[in-house]
Amino acid sequence: MRPIRLDLAGFTVFREETTVDFTDADFFALVGPTGSGKSTVLDAICFALYGTVPRWGGTRGIANALAPSATEARVRLVFESAGDRYVATRVVRRDGRGNVKTAGAGLQLMPPGFDVTKLDTGLSPDDLGEVLAGTAAEMDSAVLAAVGLPYEQFTSCVVLPQGQFADFLHAKPATRQQILVNLLGLGVYERVQKLATERAGRVEAKLEEVDRILAGLADVDDEALAEAAGRVGAMRELSGAVEAAVPELERARAAARERAAELAGLDAELAVLAGVRAPDGIAELARAVAAARAAADEAAAAVGLAEEREEKLRGELAAAGDESALRLLLRAHADRERLTGEAAAVRAAVAAAQTEHDAAAEALAQARAAAERAEVELETAFRAHEEAKATDQAVALRAHLTAGAPCPVCEQVVPRVPATPKGSAVARAVAAGKAARTASEAAKRVVQERDAAARELDRMLLRARAQDDQLRGRLAELDAQLAGAAPPAALRESLAEHDRLRRALKEAAGGVRAGRDAARRARAALDGAQERLRRAWRDFDATRDGLARFGPPAADRDDVAGAWAALVAWAGGQAERRRAERVGVAAAVTGAEAAAGVVAERIAGLLAGGGLPPADDPVRAVAVAVERAEAAHRRLEERREQAAELRGQREEHRQRAQVARALAGHLRANNFERWLLAEALDLLVDGASRILRELSGGQYDLVHDKGEFAVVDHHDAGLRRGVRTLSGGETFQASLALALALSEQLAGMSTTAASLESIVLDEGFGTLDAATLDTVAATLEGLAARGDRMVGVVTHVPALAERIPVRFEVRKDARTARIERTGL
Repeated sequence: MRPIRLDLAGFTVFREETTVDFTDADFFALVGPTGSGKSTVLDAICFALYGTVPRWGGTRGIANALAPSATEARVRLVFESAGDRYVATRVVRRDGRGNVKTAGAGLQLMPPGFDVTKLDTGLSPDDLGEVLAGTAAEMDSAVLAAVGLPYEQFTSCVVLPQGQFADFLHAKPATRQQILVNLLGLGVYERVQKLATERAGRVEAKLEEVDRILAGLADVDDEALAEAAGRVGAMRELSGAVEAAVPELERARAAARERAAELAGLDAELAVLAGVRAPDGIAELARAVAAARAAADEAAAAVGLAEEREEKLRGELAAAGDESALRLLLRAHADRERLTGEAAAVRAAVAAAQTEHDAAAEALAQARAAAERAEVELETAFRAHEEAKATDQAVALRAHLTAGAPCPVCEQVVPRVPATPKGSAVARAVAAGKAARTASEAAKRVVQERDAAARELDRMLLRARAQDDQLRGRLAELDAQLAGAAPPAALRESLAEHDRLRRALKEAAGGVRAGRDAARRARAALDGAQERLRRAWRDFDATRDGLARFGPPAADRDDVAGAWAALVAWAGGQAERRRAERVGVAAAVTGAEAAAGVVAERIAGLLAGGGLPPADDPVRAVAVAVERAEAAHRRLEERREQAAELRGQREEHRQRAQVARALAGHLRANNFERWLLAEALDLLVDGASRILRELSGGQYDLVHDKGEFAVVDHHDAGLRRGVRTLSGGETFQASLALALALSEQLAGMSTTAASLESIVLDEGFGTLDAATLDTVAATLEGLAARGDRMVGVVTHVPALAERIPVRFEVRKDARTARIERTGL
């Protein structure tokens, strides 16, 4: 697997859209400060392919994919594997309740020559090639088929994450063995062992089934075949004898059937002729028809008389005049008499209303005159009040006058001061004014009351006059209506005559209806009698038609009773003649049946001799017996052939079961797998030891003993030391050597189709001294120079980064991380 392009948006520290183009980066480094997001690039590659990240603890905690406060994360990886180019996409979203779920996942095979730069044009996923997986569940198998590595092998051979770099070096032998089993795909041999065991079980079950069937075929021998062949011959001989006897039996039975049919025909004719009987009451039927016809004629005549009387009364009622007009005239007389009385009363009311109106007008005039006088008196009182105020003011000034002194108003000498009157003139004038005002207001109220009364009397007078005019007009109309009319007494006599004629007409109509009902009943009785007569003739004709083959005599169509009597007499004679013939025919039937019985007994004896039960169809019974005997013979021959075939199958099943059991036995002991693991570990340690010597300047070789790793220190007289005694830098060198050797040799050792076209190391190179770092850099440069894989490192060591031609510098600010390509 070789990454080509990585697109990120909302993934962990990369809030904003970010693209990393690995197109020509055969040897690259991800550089930047600690915590800037270098390892996140490798996380995104793992997540796009497998939906999880090593740093998430091996769980599929997809909530870790979202950048803080982000609601969606998108990762898209374009990569090559085994010459094909693929694009893997995963989308994660947070819903309204805070739950994070995979919203989309897919893997597509891109068409050859597809330009990756077109991904910047916003093409939909359907435009990127053939869809290999469309859901997260489908991604696992699709990615495994494309990359050739499951997640655990991918993170051990392609992307080596932080913290897991030395896991393989320090693992226990059993754990390391399991890792190699997984990496090399040796589990296939365990599956082969299981399949071989299952196949052996299935083949042994078939072998048991064949033995069971063969045990059931043990009775097939030459004696059984000879007996079956003899049975076939006997049944064929019996068939010939029965076939020869059956025609004789058929002829005898045919003769018996003919005699029986003749006897049955005579019995049927006797039954028909003996059953001819005249219907009951046939003699009284003609008299009943005549009586019903006479009653119907009488009822029809009665209806005619009743209809004539009804029509006469209807004419008299029409000549008596229009009853409605008479009643209208009589009502007009009554209305005129009533309205004449009402008109007299209204004229008297008009006169009384006029008198009352005149009196009210006079009283209103007097009230108005009194009101005018009260208004004059009120005005006089007002003037007196003004004069009283002047008088009271003059009296008030007198208190300041002195006889012989000048007046302060006119400045003349006052010879004598007049006496001061008792009481106030204004008070007397106010009292007089109040009395005058009360009288004026009372007079006005009287005027208002009498004026209202006068107006009401005016309205009453007008209504009385209008009613009088209306009554006069109505009386004039009635006089015109009654001009030339008969008096009320004559009108009442005419109406009484109308009532009498109407009652008589009603009685006549009832008589007509009753007569018609009686006529209908009489006619129905006549129709019923005639229908019974016709039915008697139909019964006669049907009976005679049933005897037509016997040639019955002609019938008198005017006398049904006589026709029936003649037919019954003739049928009796015909029946008597056939009874005489029946005796001879019955004897012939008995003889024919006895002859057929003799032949049937002979055939039954043939069947019994052949071991067959009696049968209604002996020819078919014998044919079935022949077929069964032949079938039994064929089954014996087939069973003999089947037994021979099964013996051959048994030997084949036995050999296949033996091979499967042997293969399962060899694989069950795991000897083959252990041998393969030992060989793989030897090759792996040899390759890692070569790389470690280069990295350590010839100081160390890597060896193993019973699965335990150790180093040989050539600077200490070839001392063998456990790998756990190595320093941090030495551990890094040994782990790196193992990782590179594993990456180089996995393709040759694995049973899978893994395509190891890249390796990315995410480990702290800062623990190495300058010389070792230079050796590591040279080793990585040599690995990249071979050109068969992409090599990438994640480091913040400048000395190492400067020696790598392509660098992706990762920076992080308060909002997001960014990637910038530097170098070549």
